[in-house]
Amino acid sequence: MIPPLKPGARLLEVTGPRIETERLILRPWCASDIAPNAKMLTDPGTARFIAADGKPVATEIAGWRNAAVISGHWALHGFGMFVVEEKSSGAYIGRVGPWCPPGWPGFEVGWGIAKEFRGKGYALEAARASIDWVFDSFEVDEIMHCIESVNAPSQAVARSLGARKDREIDLFGKPADAWITSRALWLRQN
Repeated sequence: MIPPLKPGARLLEVTGPRIETERLILRPWCASDIAPNAKMLTDPGTARFIAADGKPVATEIAGWRNAAVISGHWALHGFGMFVVEEKSSGAYIGRVGPWCPPGWPGFEVGWGIAKEFRGKGYALEAARASIDWVFDSFEVDEIMHCIESVNAPSQAVARSLGARKDREIDLFGKPADAWITSRALWLRQN
């Protein structure tokens, strides 16, 4: 348990962009996102593609560590994967956005949506908003999407974004495909 603060004491506040789409809010992480993120990762089908080891989260500390790594990207780099919140309910529905930790094969925009929120177009809506933000904020000509070759739903999102499958990559011992969204094509299409 975190003890109460002394009067006048201040802690780090991670602030960042808040992006609103028709149905979603994309924002930086806060402590209340840890539990729903961990819950999302208890699903084997979800964890298979977005957990570091591909295994479901089985303990509270493992869920905390996962959220700490992703939210820490914000603290260390000033950007990271956004929490995606459903506007109508305020529910945590997943995480989408830029990701580029050391050793990563490129500047990525990735997505992971909780099982109960899939099939509603949320990954596509959030990814579009995130890609717009990345191209508005960074001098980068391409954005990568690392997708395992058996992850057909993520491939469908990439295709809907106008991304092209570029090459096969080794993603820390797992075979994956690098899908590319180019700035030039994105700006022409959007």
